[in-house]
Amino acid sequence: MKRENIDQLVKVEYYETENCPLKGIQFSFFQIIYVISGKGSFVINDNIASYTKGSLLLLTPEDKHHLEIKERTELLLVKFSERYVKDYKWNNINSIGCLLYGASYLSGCILQNKPDVVLVESIASSLLHGIHHPDIYQEELTLHYVNALIVIAARNISKMRIEHVASNTDKRIVEIIDYIQGNIHDPALLKVSVIAQKFGLSETYLGSYFKNHSGETITHYILNYKLRLIEHRLLFSDMRVNEIVTEFGFSDESHLNKFFKKQHNMSLTEFKKRKSISKSKV
Repeated sequence: MKRENIDQLVKVEYYETENCPLKGIQFSFFQIIYVISGKGSFVINDNIASYTKGSLLLLTPEDKHHLEIKERTELLLVKFSERYVKDYKWNNINSIGCLLYGASYLSGCILQNKPDVVLVESIASSLLHGIHHPDIYQEELTLHYVNALIVIAARNISKMRIEHVASNTDKRIVEIIDYIQGNIHDPALLKVSVIAQKFGLSETYLGSYFKNHSGETITHYILNYKLRLIEHRLLFSDMRVNEIVTEFGFSDESHLNKFFKKQHNMSLTEFKKRKSISKSKV
C-alpha cells in the first residue's frame, strides 16, 4: 500500500473529481475533509459512510480510505501533522490530540452540533477564498482558520462520544472521560481513588457506573487510550523512547517497555520494526 506524507505542518487543498484515484493510499497525517458539493460514499477502514454537500470527515494517521463517487465531487482537504497538534498551544484543550485520534472509532460526518454547521461553512469559504485569491499574510490567516476547524472537529467528536458510550447516559460520564483524556499523561491523576474523589463518588460506585455506561472498566479504558497514543508516537513521530517515557509519566524505559510488552507481546523496538517492515512491503 502506498503512503502519502506532507512536507509541511499544515496544507490546505481544493480537489474536484468524478472518480477516486486515491485507492490503496494510506496517509501519515490528520486530514479534515469538507464536502463542498457532490454525493457518494467514503470507505474508511472498511466502514462505509455516505456523504453529501456539507459533510465533514476526519481521518487519523494510518486510516485507509477511498471515495465511491455518485456525483461529481468538490472537496476541501485540510491536512495537518501530528507534530502540529502536539506542539500548538491549545489553551485549556489539553486532550485535543486524544479527541482527534478518537475519530478513528467513528464513521461518517462528524458535524453533529447544528450551530457549528454555519461556522464550518464560513471557515471553508474563507479557506477556499485564500486558495483562489491569495493575499498578504495569507499563511497566518489560513492557520487561524485551520485551528478553528480543528477545535470545532474536536468539539463535535466530544459530543458524539456520548452517543457511542451509551444512549441513556448522563453528563457526568462525559466529564469523567474528558478528565481522563485531559490527564492521560499524569498517572497520579488517573488513579481510580483520585478520580472517584474528584467526582464525589465511591471507588466501587465509580467502577460500576463507568462500566454500565461505557461497556468496559475504567482501568481498561485508561489503558487502551494510553496504549493507542503511545502506538501513534512510535509510528508517526520522531520522539525517542525516553521522551515518550517522560510524556506519559513512566518511571523509566524499562517500565514503559514492560507495560507495552504486556499488551502487545513484543517490545517497543520490535513493534516499530514490524510496522516498518509491513509498510515497506505494501
